Amino acid sequence: MKLIFRQMKKHWKPVALAILIKFLGSVSELSLPYILEYIIDEVVPSGVLAMVLLWGSLMFVTAVVFRALNVVANKRAIDNAHRISYEIRQELFEKTMNLSGTQFDSLTLPSLISRMTSDSYNVQSAVAQLQSLCVRSPMMLLGGLIMTMFMDLKLSLVLLLLMPVLILVIYVISSKGIPLYSVVQKKLDVVVRVMRENITGIRVVKALSKEDFEKRRFAESNHELTGSDVTAATVMAMPGPVIQFLLNIGLSVVVFVGAWRVNIGEIKPGVILAFLTYFNMITMGVMGLSRIFITMSKASASANRIAEVLAADTDEEISGEADGEAGCEEGGEHIRFEHVSFSYGKQDADEAGDAADFGGETREKALSDISFTMKKGETLGIIGPTGCGKSTIVNLLMRFYETDEGRILIDGKPVSAYGKDELRRKFGTVFQNDMIFQNTLYENVDFERRLDPKAIRSAVEDACAAEYVDSLEKGLQYEASIKGANLSGGQKQRMLVARALAGDPDILILDDSSSALDYRTDAAMRKAILEHHPDSTLILIAQRVSSVMNMDRILVLDNGKCIGYGTHEELMQSCRDYRETYEVQMGAMS
Repeated sequence: MKLIFRQMKKHWKPVALAILIKFLGSVSELSLPYILEYIIDEVVPSGVLAMVLLWGSLMFVTAVVFRALNVVANKRAIDNAHRISYEIRQELFEKTMNLSGTQFDSLTLPSLISRMTSDSYNVQSAVAQLQSLCVRSPMMLLGGLIMTMFMDLKLSLVLLLLMPVLILVIYVISSKGIPLYSVVQKKLDVVVRVMRENITGIRVVKALSKEDFEKRRFAESNHELTGSDVTAATVMAMPGPVIQFLLNIGLSVVVFVGAWRVNIGEIKPGVILAFLTYFNMITMGVMGLSRIFITMSKASASANRIAEVLAADTDEEISGEADGEAGCEEGGEHIRFEHVSFSYGKQDADEAGDAADFGGETREKALSDISFTMKKGETLGIIGPTGCGKSTIVNLLMRFYETDEGRILIDGKPVSAYGKDELRRKFGTVFQNDMIFQNTLYENVDFERRLDPKAIRSAVEDACAAEYVDSLEKGLQYEASIKGANLSGGQKQRMLVARALAGDPDILILDDSSSALDYRTDAAMRKAILEHHPDSTLILIAQRVSSVMNMDRILVLDNGKCIGYGTHEELMQSCRDYRETYEVQMGAMS
């Protein structure tokens, strides 16, 4: 809840105004039964028509004012809630964009999506209620009790005796809601994950005729979510019937005692009517408090999940944590890996404790003792079987993850000493399964970098994508709207390479970016890159030997370890795995 109150504090003036208006509206509403009692017991018996009309008009105006103030207050409360939830979502999105790879792995993408959507909506509902229902309900409860005490203390004692019991019921039952709703949100994360997997992989599901299997898988996760939600809702719904039962008992006592006292002449009939009206207000106040506890239970669980993300140290906040070393060129080296080792899942392991201490399995290293150097403008090919750690080298070089052991230097300076933007501006990168956004072709390549149009056209040509661009409608080639689903695998990869080349990067990384290209197009693209971007240090990750055999150096990986490093000719002599891969692939091509 600290998150909610912190955000409301930023907008304290409009929030305070909404609360003030709601307070005045509640005061107006509380005055209505008192005016009614005075009219029945004093004005009507006087027989003066003018007084009846005057007090009747006053009651009418008060009712109109109370309704108008409530409408205005509710509108302002909703506007404030939308504004605050907008800022929370914006802050959450910005924070998410700067999370490290380890934090992404720990939080998971489906969980981040549900925090951005359902959790932020729960917070929005809570902010709105804090300005409206959280004002009106206590006012109806306390104000009604105070007004009844002024009118008749003995009758009000019936209500006063009920209040501690009602509040205890609400507190005890509602306090169980926060952990239950935390479970609900976690189950929702699973549903979002399954849904996302099926939406993004719908073609695979249909191609394998696994629709029924995926329906059952979704039904299982949906059933668990529904069960958790029903459990939480059932627990949180329990105060309602209990409170209503207790209030009905109190109402019966008030009617019985009030009628008896009217009969003996201690109080007037108008007091009973006013008491019944105030009793109804008090009932609404108590039920409103029950609703508040339900909403706040959801919001508290959601706010805690959002705050968990907002409190995380991001790339931007940990950038520039220098090792105390200034940038110093070591033999003109552009990139240097010094005995680098790395394992995924460090954060989960840290939370669980040392696996070995608990009899668990130690984490398998994604990279183990990797060392190599590159001078500016040199090329490095990285090859090896799936899961051998090729992409991990890129993740560490761009500091998406921190190394477990060893150092990575660029221009003699540890990557940890660079600011996030300073480091990543050096790179032009094509990742595996990279994204084409639904936008114009030009904007997909430029990506809001405001590059020279000539550089964009040149990059498209170097990526061998000019033929595709020319095939688009005349006059709209670069302004044509594209999205990944409308492009073939080869077209998509060429557009991604064009995006990486357009910024004329200091370091160019192509991670399996030609797997969908034919050999001739792949060779033509590599030739154009080497000719037109000679100053870019190139790291090319591939499955094909033909893609890397002309690189200055080739790094061969297997199970995260370097099993070969050198030129193509050197590896053909010294690395059996590389030689066998070459013979298999080239033999298949001949």
